[in-house]
Amino acid sequence: MPTSELISVSEYLRTSYRPDCDYVDGLVLERNVGEKDHSKVQIKLGAYLFDHGRQWNICVFPEQRVQVKPTRFRVPDLCVVVGPEPDGQIFTSPPFICIEILSRDDRMSQMQDKIDDYRSFGVPYVWILDPFQRKVYRCMKAGTFEVTELRAENPDILIPLDAVFA
Repeated sequence: MPTSELISVSEYLRTSYRPDCDYVDGLVLERNVGEKDHSKVQIKLGAYLFDHGRQWNICVFPEQRVQVKPTRFRVPDLCVVVGPEPDGQIFTSPPFICIEILSRDDRMSQMQDKIDDYRSFGVPYVWILDPFQRKVYRCMKAGTFEVTELRAENPDILIPLDAVFA
């Protein structure tokens, strides 16, 4: 739910939100988080990525602010960067993967604005996980497609769904 009052980018950046919020063209948008099913998937997937970090030459960040446009900041549930850890506190270059995990009140149709922001920013891989339906989606320019595994290339990443939903 957005706040009703527009605020500046600088005010958003100097304010702490718990949990952190997206910022879209002056509006602060709350994110649905805090339920057990969401948390379990987030920690399992984050741990899996972290455990394979050296092998895949990646760094994983939970709930990291990503500036996708001058007046848009998104906070994906997880994001993955290839190579060394970025220097800045807020990412201003596209991560390799942005991952959103649906909460009970989230709908795929509500995710489309985030997906569009990530894709237009240049994020190669956008994954949406639905812990309630135990489904995973890959979001590409051609559309959003259900997949049976989490896969990326360069580096080659493969995550079986039972590692996330077990």
